[in-house]
Amino acid sequence: MNFVFSRKELEQIEIDQLAPYACKSSESHGRKYKEMGDPDPWRTAYQRDVGRIIHCFSFRRLQYKTQVFVIHEGDFYRTRLTHTFAVVQLAQTLARALKVNEDLTQAIALAHDIGHPPFGHAGEEELQKLMQDHGGFEHNMQAIRTVDEIEKHSAGFRGLNLTYETREGLAKHRTEYDNPTVLPEFGQYSATPIEAQIVNIVDEVAFRTH
Repeated sequence: MNFVFSRKELEQIEIDQLAPYACKSSESHGRKYKEMGDPDPWRTAYQRDVGRIIHCFSFRRLQYKTQVFVIHEGDFYRTRLTHTFAVVQLAQTLARALKVNEDLTQAIALAHDIGHPPFGHAGEEELQKLMQDHGGFEHNMQAIRTVDEIEKHSAGFRGLNLTYETREGLAKHRTEYDNPTVLPEFGQYSATPIEAQIVNIVDEVAFRTH
C-alpha cells in the first residue's frame, strides 16, 4: 500500500524517527536565494536537491568521464556515473542503518564527483599542474562552482540553489586522496554532517570494488 505524505508530514517523520545527530530538512540552513513557491508542499528541501542534481547537465555528463583511466571501449571499466550509482546505493543503505537523512545523503552522493574533469585521476593531476599559477585545481571547489554558477535552475539566479547542507557536503568531501581547502562559508559550523561523512567513506569502498 502506498502512502502519500505532504512536506510537513515528511518533516515530522524525520523529527520523530531519525537519530538526534541526523540532519533534519526542517532545520536546514536554507538556500542562497529565495524562490517563488518555496517551500514545496510535497517535497522536503533535500528531496528537491536530489531532483535538481539528477536533471542537471553536469550530472548527465558523468557518463562520459572515466573513473580511473582512459579507455575508448570495453565492458570492464567504470565511468564517473556508474561509480556514482554505486556510491549512492551504499550511502543510502548506511544512512538507513544509522537512522540519518537518506535524502541529504543521496543528494551529496549524487553530486560528489560532479567537479571532476575527464580522463580519470590522470586528467585531474595534469589540470592541477597546468593551473598551479592560477590557484591550482580542486574538484571539490569545482563541484561548488558547478552547482553555484555553471548550472542553471531558474532565470532569477545562477546555479542550482542547493541547500547549505548539500553544498557543505560537496565542499568538505574527503577521502584518502582528497584533502580540500574548505571555503570560509562552510567553516561556521563545527562538525561535518554525518550524511557527508557517510559519502566520504563509501566513496572509497566503491572505488576499491571496481
